[in-house]
Amino acid sequence: MAVERTAVNPVTWSVELGFNQGEVVSGQTRTLYISGQTAMSDEGKPQHDGDMAAQLALSLDNLEAVLGEAGMSLANLVRLNVCTTDVDLLFQHYGVLAARLGAAGVAPATTMLGVTRLAIPSLMVELEGTAVA
Repeated sequence: MAVERTAVNPVTWSVELGFNQGEVVSGQTRTLYISGQTAMSDEGKPQHDGDMAAQLALSLDNLEAVLGEAGMSLANLVRLNVCTTDVDLLFQHYGVLAARLGAAGVAPATTMLGVTRLAIPSLMVELEGTAVA
């Protein structure tokens, strides 16, 4: 059975920002819960100190690496949690995220949270997701 995704949007403003209020997913056979991905190198070293756009791009790369290892892609993402230490700065670079999700043809249910800090103080953004296949 193929995975079927149905957007649930009682309001439409979120669609313009690139996310659905909810998604009903049926027919999935596998669910992947992805730990928070940040701007860390393959060796576990934080990267791009002070550069939100670069940290966001690398966090997405790392998210995609986990998806790829599970035989999935951004197209399988149904839920995305975004934690950031600077919401205003993240919004200035939100196009980095929106472009990648748009290219994959997805608008996952998304929550953005402003936090005091992440586990490693120099990191400014963390992406946590759920994907189905």
